[in-house]
Amino acid sequence: MVKNSRAVTIQSMPKMSEASSSSSGQSQENTVRILPKDEHKAAADCLAEAFRDDEVARYFIDAPDTKDWSASEKWDLHVKIMRSIVLAHCLKGLVLTVGPNHEAVALWMPPGKCTDDRLTSFRSGMWFLEWQLSKEGKGRFKTEFLPLLHRTKSEVLGDLDNDSWYLVYIGTRPQAQGKGYGRMLIEHVTRQADADGRVCYLESSNELNPAIYRRFGFETVKKIQLTRGPKPIDLDIMVRHPKTRDASRDPRTIKHHGQTAQTA
Repeated sequence: MVKNSRAVTIQSMPKMSEASSSSSGQSQENTVRILPKDEHKAAADCLAEAFRDDEVARYFIDAPDTKDWSASEKWDLHVKIMRSIVLAHCLKGLVLTVGPNHEAVALWMPPGKCTDDRLTSFRSGMWFLEWQLSKEGKGRFKTEFLPLLHRTKSEVLGDLDNDSWYLVYIGTRPQAQGKGYGRMLIEHVTRQADADGRVCYLESSNELNPAIYRRFGFETVKKIQLTRGPKPIDLDIMVRHPKTRDASRDPRTIKHHGQTAQTA
């Protein structure tokens, strides 16, 4: 249950014309739009392609007890997982896309929202995926990955855990990279976060990405590891503070007897 948070509705997001840096005569190619749920498969296919070789995305599929699975079987499961995750965010979160053919996609979880409830799990098909993972894959997902991410986010954000923007996934098709799509999908939300004085949060599984996220104001505050595989997998935990910041809403602010003090 969400407590003491101000939920954000889709209607409170910036209008589409405000999402792009180009003029009012901009083409559809450069317009960020909210994805309707009937397009979730196309958006998921973009993310599946973008995360084809990502160690975390493959962590639940490339397990010791799937060594006899074919490459086709593993790919099909990878796509199914992405489709369920995207649909869940269409139902309860915010899915943004840009480009003529879903060239880039971002899954954001707005403040006060989550996809953990049973109805969303049922409607998105997430519940069924549990039975398609191998025993080890299911163990990695349910007893390591999800608890670690939930615990870390709660520890890092504290009272702001349910009052922050959470960038769950962002990906661009390889052939569409270098067009600024990722920037558009991030800034579409960070502008709103700045206006509302809210923090943004993400986990990065690619060692090259933190430098990119720092351009948008994110900073690494912690590193965690997945350890059930043959080698540890590192994730950077990154937080972005609003540019117009209210000290009482800053995760670096600690309250002592009614006063506030900034941590280093």
